Amino acid sequence: MTRITLAVALASASLYPVQAHAQMHDHAGMDHAMPMPAPEPAPAPNTPAIEQQHANTDSGTNHAAMDHGATDADGASYVTGSGTARLPGAAPAMPGVHVMAGDWMLMAHGFVSAQYTDHSGPRGDDKLYATSMAMLMAERETGFGRLQLRSMFSLEPAMDARGYPNLFATGETADGQPLVDRQHPHDLFMELAARVDFDLGEDTTAFLYGGPVGEPALGPSAFMMRRSSRLNPEPPITHHWFDSTHITYGVVTGGLSAGHWQLEASAFRGAEPDEHRWNIETPKLDSWSIRATWTPKPQWAVQASYGRIKEPEKLHPGEDEKRITASAHYDSGTGLSAMAAFSSKNRVPGDTLTAWLGEANWDLDRANTLFGRVENVANDELFPDHDDPLHDRRFRVTKLQAGYARRFRFEPFELAVGGSLASYLKPHALDAVYGDKPWGYTVFARLTLGS
Repeated sequence: MTRITLAVALASASLYPVQAHAQMHDHAGMDHAMPMPAPEPAPAPNTPAIEQQHANTDSGTNHAAMDHGATDADGASYVTGSGTARLPGAAPAMPGVHVMAGDWMLMAHGFVSAQYTDHSGPRGDDKLYATSMAMLMAERETGFGRLQLRSMFSLEPAMDARGYPNLFATGETADGQPLVDRQHPHDLFMELAARVDFDLGEDTTAFLYGGPVGEPALGPSAFMMRRSSRLNPEPPITHHWFDSTHITYGVVTGGLSAGHWQLEASAFRGAEPDEHRWNIETPKLDSWSIRATWTPKPQWAVQASYGRIKEPEKLHPGEDEKRITASAHYDSGTGLSAMAAFSSKNRVPGDTLTAWLGEANWDLDRANTLFGRVENVANDELFPDHDDPLHDRRFRVTKLQAGYARRFRFEPFELAVGGSLASYLKPHALDAVYGDKPWGYTVFARLTLGS
């Protein structure tokens, strides 16, 4: 309990001075606020986004998204999510505290969430814990385009290395042992990167992104950055199929970006973060990926990506991974955001494991939100003990989750209080280990800077 209290206190305390200096930033999909009465108008084709944001700033606070976006004559638009991933441009105004400092736009954003989760069955567990993120961003227009300096931090390393319960989830280690039915804490350094965009034409740029900690061009925007899961307190059990690379030590990405499309390629370190989560690991470039994204209308962002990842799992040395992902993200612009996605994880050597994901977030009005998620995944890591008769056997599991949150605004913060229920469909061969009908719930109170 002492660690939990400390984590909540530190995370909360970190937000107040940061707001004063306005040094954090908002990834366009990260913990969005409720819809505003009407989204801010998008900049005209040749209007720098930073100027449009400055024009909308009132006493240093602006609810428009700071991240790079575009609108062309056909109305196709987008905003940037985690790393260089695109999200639909129709999303309502995003949270964040903005301040102009000369030619620089500075943004502050972050949250702390106190949560209690309890899951049934022999492998079920309960825990009171806190998750947190703080983001810092600086952006300016230049003679050749745009420059962004980006960072993201979390105090989740303050919790136990085993993280918190997440039934049927697998991935990473604690005390040298594989994490099963657990979600690992995020690292202190979640992003330390920069992006430079070079103007090539009316709505076309070439860009270069990278740094010691970042996210390669692989998969959809990370789950905590997607508007479709912004208030969902539980991470997907398919996290290590879709967005496990969202914290990568060593990333370089280059690409071409226009109003309707984006093509990009990355070189990055394939190994997932180790369990020593306070440090920065040695960057290297031993893996690669490519991604194509299509944004035909402001409401849609569709991506397909492929990656060749070198030895991602510490406990599986010599085993590489070929990953294919595809996703379609929809945002109505009036409160409904949803995503459907598929991933295929081909171990080399090893079998191919597939996963499906559907999730949605629906702001009914300015105070009430419904959210949910459906996942189906084939997993052969539920029994890591080599002496277990079920070791390396593949089991396909479905998770069904639904929840509600009530939101309260007090500038510049938003407090969301709610909870979710989850049930699972699984083979009968798992009854002895997980129970006949496992289920669970999570309740939470989430304080966000930038309402």
